[in-house]
Amino acid sequence: MNPLPVSLPFTDRAEAGRRLAERVRPHVAEDPLVLALPRGGVPVGAELSRLLRIPLDVVVVRKIGVPGHAELGVGAMAEDGHVCYDDRALARLRLTRADLAATVEAERAELARRLQTYRRGRAAPDPRGRDVVVVDDGVATGGTARAALRMVRRQHPRRLLLAVPVAAEAALDALAPDADRVVALTVPDNFRAVGEWYRDFEQLSDDQVTALIGDRGAAGQDAGEAAAQWFDRHL
Repeated sequence: MNPLPVSLPFTDRAEAGRRLAERVRPHVAEDPLVLALPRGGVPVGAELSRLLRIPLDVVVVRKIGVPGHAELGVGAMAEDGHVCYDDRALARLRLTRADLAATVEAERAELARRLQTYRRGRAAPDPRGRDVVVVDDGVATGGTARAALRMVRRQHPRRLLLAVPVAAEAALDALAPDADRVVALTVPDNFRAVGEWYRDFEQLSDDQVTALIGDRGAAGQDAGEAAAQWFDRHL
């Protein structure tokens, strides 16, 4: 795959989602479902959902960071409570899983808070037998994407796709066994950080994520329609 020139990043996550939708379209057929990783993956997934007219929800994952250095990820926890540890990273840092116990419990509490905020009591969608597309705004190391994919796989989808606008090649190679197909618009040779590939890389709030998803249970509203209305108001 040819890398996207540095002078031509995506305008924002919505544009990236529109471009990604055309690449995903041929690969979803059976009762499809988009699951976006909050927060940054939700605007991408919302546009994909809107254009392909398929339901949107979230798959919530929390990075497990090194105590005292939270930005250094050594694992990730999915919303079903399973934790994917990077044992090689732990060995390099001379840490054990037990050393992360307090961090894991803190992230478990934050994960529960976000699930309540985003779903507002709605049941999670059932991926069983469906074509499921896991979406994020990019993949740097792949830790959170791996936790999300493995959680969805445990629920027996018919087909499981990972779709991202931009990714590091090494991360995609490592994730390939966890998905039936990986769709990435660009895999730059000079990848350093996801945010470098967007002109507008605004950090989203929980309220913005909730608005994009829409409250299907209370309002009877399709998530794609909710996304369209949000973009009409904010763009």
